[in-house]
Amino acid sequence: MSPGFVARATLRCDNPGDDSLSLVAGPVVAAVTAEVVPRPRDGARLLEGAPMAAEIRGRISDEVSSFSNRHGFRPTLAVVLIGADAPSAVYLQQIVRTCERTGVTGRVVEIGERVTTALIQRRIDELNRDPLVSGIIVQMPLPRQIPLRAVIEAIDPRKDIDGLHPGNAGLLTLGYEGFLPATAQATVEIVKRSGYRLQGLDATVIGRSNVVGRPVSLLLQREHCTVTMCHRQTRDLSAHVARADLLVVAAGSPGLVTGAMLKPGALVVDVGINVVGDRIVGDVDFESALPVVEAITPVPGGVGPLTNAILLEHLLAAAHAQHDEAGAGRTGRDEPDSGDQTGEGGPPAVPSAPGADPSASG
Repeated sequence: MSPGFVARATLRCDNPGDDSLSLVAGPVVAAVTAEVVPRPRDGARLLEGAPMAAEIRGRISDEVSSFSNRHGFRPTLAVVLIGADAPSAVYLQQIVRTCERTGVTGRVVEIGERVTTALIQRRIDELNRDPLVSGIIVQMPLPRQIPLRAVIEAIDPRKDIDGLHPGNAGLLTLGYEGFLPATAQATVEIVKRSGYRLQGLDATVIGRSNVVGRPVSLLLQREHCTVTMCHRQTRDLSAHVARADLLVVAAGSPGLVTGAMLKPGALVVDVGINVVGDRIVGDVDFESALPVVEAITPVPGGVGPLTNAILLEHLLAAAHAQHDEAGAGRTGRDEPDSGDQTGEGGPPAVPSAPGADPSASG
């Protein structure tokens, strides 16, 4: 389905008792009959993550309660905050609220900005060895003197629910199952859950970080988009933006993209979080984009809420996998056989991305 249209869908669910059905791939099989309906051009559609996140949180709350009743504890998400970066503080507040809503235990581990890499690694190792901590995320950006690689490699891949460890990043690159970077996953999910088809679209991604830009480009390729990645050295950024059916902006530069640069009817996902005075704004000039595009994520209220909900999905997957692994160790069960793609000590299998065929090369 091309930009400029939305789907009016009729769903037939093969599991009538499950009310968590969405338009993305999942455990419930549904038949979808879609009628293509032109969208009125009286304004852009807002791609809001909050309603999608609310559906996920409801399911997570039930699963957390069930997990607690079975195992005697609630999964803990440890958030490591180094320094006092303003956008990170905003994001941290959102994560803590999401934990509170679902019954997950949120633990904030604050480390001052003037610390050594060795101290950070020791604190992360303590969390790795804590059986109550099921997932660990480190808030970005880090202070300049702290090398990112040294921090993310310190996280146990089984608790790396934001998919940054090289082991998980490698699984993503190869198209295998593993923890995906949650923001990148939310970027793709928010478009798909809104009823838009990605196959065949020309997609431009601005930003090439390992947290958003690079993984988003890989996930969009899985969805059979033709992807252009732009960065600081890109010549004629406007030309690349003007061709994009789908634009993802994750540069951390407020107002980088204006409405005049955009292709009419484009889909825009703004991942930027910038504090400007007393306002939180994205990387796209929202007001000038509204009359031009088919759909756009607001900031705040777009990708952020969905990202946090997806993190908790990953957390529960990690908690179950770690508990099962510990149980196997206590009972002396054999390790997974050679058919297990993640291998010994690898992350648990979680949904890698809807609609993906890892083996497809063309």
